[in-house]
Amino acid sequence: GGEQISAIGRGICVLLGISLEDTQKELEHMVRKILNLRVFEDESGKHWSKSVMDKQYEVLCVSQFTLQCVLKGNKPDFHLAMPAEQAESFYKGFLEQLRKAYRPELIKDGKFGAYMQVHIQNDGPVTIELESPAPGAAASDPKQVSPESGWSDSWEPGTPSGFDLVPGACLSLGWRQPFIAGT
Repeated sequence: GGEQISAIGRGICVLLGISLEDTQKELEHMVRKILNLRVFEDESGKHWSKSVMDKQYEVLCVSQFTLQCVLKGNKPDFHLAMPAEQAESFYKGFLEQLRKAYRPELIKDGKFGAYMQVHIQNDGPVTIELESPAPGAAASDPKQVSPESGWSDSWEPGTPSGFDLVPGACLSLGWRQPFIAGT
């Protein structure tokens, strides 16, 4: 039980882990990647052809410091996560940039720092991790591939994929009714 804070229809759910080292440059990179990542099919049914902006779909953002977890034995440690006071300002800046770059009414979010029950109906399922590249890393990162290097865009929903595009902020792509309910 509890109140519903936010909801979207078709689109993507962004679980954003903010690190101590994140800057405005990383924020801008992530906004660009999230809005332009081609994860939807086109009108002819070709998979991995259209972005959330191309389809005019919604984006639901959830700040999730636990994505910055490092295990110390069996205990999670979050020392790499940006402290809450700084992270809240960074997260608000992230949302502001998303709204400037896209249609503000299609960008939704939860309550920063609140305990929430996040319900995601994931189609596929498809989960893609994105991380801002370190300087000079784009050319050498094996997870950052181009079509010319042989990656396949022939995956069909309902078939096993293990698809990872690039490694921080995690995009969990839900095509139906993800929503957030606060408790």
